[in-house]
Amino acid sequence: MAFSMLQLFLIGALGPRLVDELHVTPVVLGLTTTIGFGTAALLSPAGGRIVDRVGPRRSLVALLLVSAGALTLIGAAPGAGLLLGAVALGGVPQALANPATNKAILAAVPPARRGAVTGMKQSGVQLGAFAAGLPLAALAAGLGWRGAVWTAAGAALLTGLWALRALPADPPVTPGGPRTSLVPRGTVAWLAVFSLFLGCGIASVNTYLALFGARELGLGPTAAAALVAVLGVTGIVGRVGWSRAACPGRAEWLPGWLACGALGAALLLAAAAVAVGPLVWVGAVAVGVFAVSGNAVTMVLVMQRAAPGRAGQDSALAAAGFFAGFAVGPPLFGLLVSGGRYGPGWLLVAAEFAAAAGVAFVWAVRDRRARAVRSA
Repeated sequence: MAFSMLQLFLIGALGPRLVDELHVTPVVLGLTTTIGFGTAALLSPAGGRIVDRVGPRRSLVALLLVSAGALTLIGAAPGAGLLLGAVALGGVPQALANPATNKAILAAVPPARRGAVTGMKQSGVQLGAFAAGLPLAALAAGLGWRGAVWTAAGAALLTGLWALRALPADPPVTPGGPRTSLVPRGTVAWLAVFSLFLGCGIASVNTYLALFGARELGLGPTAAAALVAVLGVTGIVGRVGWSRAACPGRAEWLPGWLACGALGAALLLAAAAVAVGPLVWVGAVAVGVFAVSGNAVTMVLVMQRAAPGRAGQDSALAAAGFFAGFAVGPPLFGLLVSGGRYGPGWLLVAAEFAAAAGVAFVWAVRDRRARAVRSA
């Protein structure tokens, strides 16, 4: 999970260096997220079906090897063209990550422990954010940003070789079987829409937080990248803790309350842009604890509700909404940043989190009523 999105966290953390050396604009920086997650959103429905057919080990090995290739190309990019192409390639591991890991958990973990284990594996994404924001950013200060990215590519390759040797063998590839719908329905549809709005806000924070710290608040490149590391560490804690708390009966309400907390975090970032710069650190912590944790709880809900044999597909469809949000959010934010208006940008993020909260609470109420009718 850490390697599935590491390339985008690196681009966000190294954003000030990339803007200066490759002469890319803030809008182009936002397009990296759009292209990466747009590719992931398009590939996710098919990716879930593939994982259901070929098994989690084959899928995870492919994920890690493609991640290594994408990171290698990013490190070699002479300008925006190859950079955007490499990010598009990085959408492939993103599309495979949630279905493959969720299917592995359903196969190997007892039901009572699945919530906690899901939170731990979802925190791998934030481990990637921490690695990009602190050790790799510090390495970039010594070796240059290309050396840091190539180091990450080598680590992904080694992890792929380890996975090939260490993970249990998959069963034989199954034949095609009946084709399932690629359109989310029922609970999965509601979770996909919630994830769309949540992803819009989180992606803007991931992409522009370091640049905001460097350009608007006067932080150095390493200190600005540390904001991403703070986001990563608190995201790990939040994802593990909230996923452990997401038992049936409580899990249905958590997405709405977490989105409300995320709304407060975005308002703190807006306040930092206007007058109180140190609030950026408090806002980064709150985004990690609340916003980032929402996706982990979503995956717990998908696994609790998935029909037999549909875990990969349902996970992919819910993730497609999240990825679509990641594709849409940063360009909108980037348009505001181009005019030097970070305050309105963070207010846009707050509105996106508010919309996510509204969707989540409406679904939770409808779901409670539907369960009451079924039990009557």
